[in-house]
Amino acid sequence: MEQENKSREIDVIGLTIKVLQDKKSLCLFFIVFALIGVVVALNTPKHYTSAVVLAPELSGGGIGANSTLSDMASNFGIDLGSTKTSMDALYPEIYPDIFASNDFVIKLFNVPVRQKEKPDTKTYYTHILTDNKPPFWTYPTRWIKAYFQKSEISKSNKAKAKSDILELSKKDYGVCEAIKKSISCNIDKKTSVITINVTDIDPMVSAIIADTLKNRLQEYITYYRTKKAKADVAYYSKLYRAAKLSYEATQKKYAAYCDANQDVQLQSFISKRDELENDMQLKYNAYTQYSAQLQNTKAKLQEVTPAFTVIQDASVPIQASSTPRSFVVILWAFIGILVDAIWVLLLKDKIFKAKGK
Repeated sequence: MEQENKSREIDVIGLTIKVLQDKKSLCLFFIVFALIGVVVALNTPKHYTSAVVLAPELSGGGIGANSTLSDMASNFGIDLGSTKTSMDALYPEIYPDIFASNDFVIKLFNVPVRQKEKPDTKTYYTHILTDNKPPFWTYPTRWIKAYFQKSEISKSNKAKAKSDILELSKKDYGVCEAIKKSISCNIDKKTSVITINVTDIDPMVSAIIADTLKNRLQEYITYYRTKKAKADVAYYSKLYRAAKLSYEATQKKYAAYCDANQDVQLQSFISKRDELENDMQLKYNAYTQYSAQLQNTKAKLQEVTPAFTVIQDASVPIQASSTPRSFVVILWAFIGILVDAIWVLLLKDKIFKAKGK
């Protein structure tokens, strides 16, 4: 066994020496592939990532004893998530699905953005179409696609405030897919902390879109959770205003009748006055009842309105999040060494022998 291991070691060392001895070939492959790496690195745009971290206030089953019980049960492999979803259908785990929906992404088309080195403002839709230039090696496939799509007329040549979600044009669909790839929403299942990441070729654009997504997500969640409470407030506000006007009208009628008949002691007057007074009291009772209900619905609205704690706000990134260009060059140079090893060890002798024959 020891002799076999030694022979294998010697074989590996011998092969390595054989590759290194052919310095001309090694230098040629190394330089050629290193130059390819330089070209690829220079034509690959840098990408910058801006992040926002939020801590939402959980509602219903997401807080308190039920949440604690669910956390304890999860440690033993038991899922009690149904207790949470029964109280709130828009729980944090589905926020990534919101980001992946066309309805949510299309509303980002007209967000105004500007690049760090360019003061001009443009829409995010235009930025995706004009500023995100693909690498040159993708041009052949793009030309082929463009050739087969010449007969098709695009339905939207400019950014639209409202796109038809049911029938997106190919251009709009392509922009939607590009945006979906550049944005992400991650949820920590233990703490429910939300992390929003936006990647773009320009650091300023990534920060602007990250801040926009933070605000849009807050508005989306707030709208969902307060929709019913706001409808109740509007309903009881309408009843309150109608009851108040009715009470004030009855009060004026009662006061006018009493002022006009101050010295009258007839029973008919007393009966009419009591009737007006009773009617006024009934309207007052309805008025105070709707007033109390309106205050309760306003308190309920305040209670269900979610609060968000911004742990980390959007900022313009300084360093690129993409692969460093130096690493790309080193990777291609290493590939060149591997190709040279294949050439020297497997192909060179066979090719020269075939030519010699």
